[in-house]
Amino acid sequence: MKESTFQQQIDKAAVLIEALPYLQRFRGSTFLIKVGGSAMENPELVKSLLRDVVFLEVAGINPVIVHGGGKAISAAMERSGLTAEFVSGLRVTTDDAMAIVEKTLNEVINADLVSGVSGAGGRAVGVPGTAVFHGERMRSWSAEAGRDVDLGRVGRVIDFTTDQITRAVASEIVPVISPVARELGTGLSLNVNADLAASALAGRLGVAKLVFLSDVRGVLRDPKDESTIIPSIPVSEVEPLIESGVISGGMIPKVRSSVEALQAGVGKVHMIDGRVPHSLLLEIFTDGGIGTEIFTPS
Repeated sequence: MKESTFQQQIDKAAVLIEALPYLQRFRGSTFLIKVGGSAMENPELVKSLLRDVVFLEVAGINPVIVHGGGKAISAAMERSGLTAEFVSGLRVTTDDAMAIVEKTLNEVINADLVSGVSGAGGRAVGVPGTAVFHGERMRSWSAEAGRDVDLGRVGRVIDFTTDQITRAVASEIVPVISPVARELGTGLSLNVNADLAASALAGRLGVAKLVFLSDVRGVLRDPKDESTIIPSIPVSEVEPLIESGVISGGMIPKVRSSVEALQAGVGKVHMIDGRVPHSLLLEIFTDGGIGTEIFTPS
């Protein structure tokens, strides 16, 4: 065997040894993984991610997936002649739009993710969000209009039914959940921001880790320079970073909902770039990580 090849084999073993304490620590734990962003548009990245999810399950960790699907929904609406409208990052959802939202999330994206887990050698079950999330309608402030705006069939999560999730996890099956809630009182479906749905569910389940996979590296001090990533943020520093403008735009609700999840009992929150192959494993099982973690100091 060539010396270079021999060293490569040793390096591979070193990677496994580095992962060992994390495998020991999290065996039997539940991780909630929110999948979204442009990484979902690349079939090879999705395939790689789902292989990593199966790796977690085989290693004795219980993965739960909550997925988004904004770009696919916008494309489906456009094909149907509907125009996408957003207020403060939330999609205004009419009755016609809601039918497209629900069909796209449950019958296309959810089904594809379940199939992908199966293709990677694992087992998964699609769970419509209406079987898990109970919601109420919400309004949103529009700076342009100078008032709260009716968003239609858009909601926030206020309660849960987790029976299907706990049964799946107990059977070593990965539950894949869409961000759609059942409105209390009417039984109608509500469109829910996937980040907020994932954070709320992570808090209810008390997961060891909540992982956001999107198309950003994490929290950056300079949005134009990925080398300025902040690897760790204690919850006490979140609001100061928002006030200083380091955390801004769509990252604000994601980070604030992460803090709420931590306060509800989640162990740590991780924000990583799903466009990086195996970013999930690199963040969880290496000493340096690859994204930003938010935590409550012990």
